[in-house]
Amino acid sequence: MATTGCAASFNRAILGSTLLTDQTTMQLETFTKALADQTRLRILLLLVGKAELCVCELTQALELAQPKISRHLAVLREGGLLLDRKAGLWVYYRLHPDLPCWLLDTLESLRLGSEGEEPFHTDRQRLTGAERQSEVCLPCA
Repeated sequence: MATTGCAASFNRAILGSTLLTDQTTMQLETFTKALADQTRLRILLLLVGKAELCVCELTQALELAQPKISRHLAVLREGGLLLDRKAGLWVYYRLHPDLPCWLLDTLESLRLGSEGEEPFHTDRQRLTGAERQSEVCLPCA
């Protein structure tokens, strides 16, 4: 059976017989390093399928200190996996729109595979309960 779409792109870029480009190798290395840390993995899985999330929402969902979350967000942003947007006192993060489809497919597969697994299930439940008012986070307490 022939592979199409993002899976075919992944096979060509990562598994194919051609040499990996420096950019693909760097993306793969950055991505796997991100997945190796549980906090960064939890952040990425919360962002899958979301337009963006505020640091306050991530803090509530992960029940971790804001400085720790911000440090991990900076690593993900510097690695090209996330983009940020500042709005007043708040910073919103989203998956980088230029990520290759194989990477997005991998994240979606991980999200689906983690359903019902801890701590990912509880993270999603807490995120659902995170409050936003007029598209701007309430000040963190």
